[in-house]
Amino acid sequence: MNDLFKTIQSPSEGLYKDKGSKFLAFAFPVGSENIIKAQITDLQKHYHDARHHCFAWRLGEDMDRYRVNDDGEPSGSAGKPIFGQIQSRDLTDVLVVVVRYFGGKLLGVGGLINAYRSAASDALDRACIIELKVYSRLKLEFEYTQMNSVMKVIKDFQLGFDDRQFDLRCSLILNIWKRTEIQVLDRFSTIEGCRVVELD
Repeated sequence: MNDLFKTIQSPSEGLYKDKGSKFLAFAFPVGSENIIKAQITDLQKHYHDARHHCFAWRLGEDMDRYRVNDDGEPSGSAGKPIFGQIQSRDLTDVLVVVVRYFGGKLLGVGGLINAYRSAASDALDRACIIELKVYSRLKLEFEYTQMNSVMKVIKDFQLGFDDRQFDLRCSLILNIWKRTEIQVLDRFSTIEGCRVVELD
């Protein structure tokens, strides 16, 4: 079961130099494409005098959303090698940007691939890689009279919840670790009048 994923804990930086060219690498933990765009824009503003701002990112616990960008370098010479370093560490929810300052000497496609790969690798080697749990978000609806039974299940499984509404008919939004989801739902199914709705 895919109930854990790896990402980086905090931003990190790396560096690679070859024939006068400098490759500054920046790795960021990210959670959305909007955050990714903002990070890239910030780097482009800060390093506005650099020749290229190449990047790769991957999002989602299923690792199914990703993008690579060569930013004017020969096709496949920058974004793919950067992405290869994300893949080799099995990371997601991560952005790696490599900023290149041209040193006056051409490196060739092979040299560029090595440079972007090495810079990205250096940044990720300096990052603290962490493993996080994959959660399902479910809405739980129940009668007020079942409050004690519901709260006992929440306590037993140490479930996080928010958006609570306590009235004659109550509801909670629950965050359930996928590994324990079946056991949790089984427990709730034994509580009369308790209903679970899956959220997108």
